[in-house]
Amino acid sequence: MRIDLHAHSTASDGTSTPAELVAEAAAAGLDVLGVTDHDTTSGWAPAAAARPAGLTLVPGAELSCRWSGGPFPISLHLLAYLFDPTDPALASELARVRTARETRAEGIVGLLNAGGIDVTWDEVLQDAAGGTVGRPHLAQALIRRGLVTTVSEAFEPQWLGRRYRLPKEDLDVFAALRLVVAAGGVPVFAHPRASKRGPVVPDSLIVEMAAAGLFGLEADHTDHTPQEQAEIHALAHRLGLVTTGSSDYHGTNKTVRLGARMTTPETLDQITKAAHGTTPIG
Repeated sequence: MRIDLHAHSTASDGTSTPAELVAEAAAAGLDVLGVTDHDTTSGWAPAAAARPAGLTLVPGAELSCRWSGGPFPISLHLLAYLFDPTDPALASELARVRTARETRAEGIVGLLNAGGIDVTWDEVLQDAAGGTVGRPHLAQALIRRGLVTTVSEAFEPQWLGRRYRLPKEDLDVFAALRLVVAAGGVPVFAHPRASKRGPVVPDSLIVEMAAAGLFGLEADHTDHTPQEQAEIHALAHRLGLVTTGSSDYHGTNKTVRLGARMTTPETLDQITKAAHGTTPIG
């Protein structure tokens, strides 16, 4: 089986609609796809409605989290699988984070305008198309003006990486773990060693997260070096956690394709058995 448990649609910062995403997954030869948009479940229903025969969907979300226990706060992402989307506590926190993301993005438009760049808030909202607003939508505005050529370039320090950047409001990672588990979901730490994205958390934090309900680590990811992948697999084995592999697909916002990294059927079975919020579709 070909299983990719981490993909994004236009419900957040991907470029494929949920219907297009599931069609692309089938065309890529996947058997199972995780629909994991940032801080939202709004892509679940349209993806399920358009699901091609033979493709199983694993509903999920990628939660924006933060750890503040070190010398400076570090952002991290938590993949939550098969949770109850109607759980009041989790749904409320996800709504709060989405609103904060929108406020932050509008503030960045103000910074760009002050720097002489005529990006408009209306065009950013149009790019987001009702989904969770993120920096890739701002990047598209810069690309249209010929200021950068790719989303990756737009994330460099002279643009949205530092000069035109505002902090975002995230969930405390331990609060997020509690919420996901209480909603019947299964939490997996997304790309925990992706040092090319910025500072990463120490192993000691992952040990604490495991004691607080973390179920797995996304080990096989294109932002991990082979050495980092090996380190994550070893740590997961030591802590009794599962390991997953995923593409973290964002459509044309990134060069990574669906199925670039995959999860074993045995791991998917463990995740499914541990969940009691909802079930795979298909």
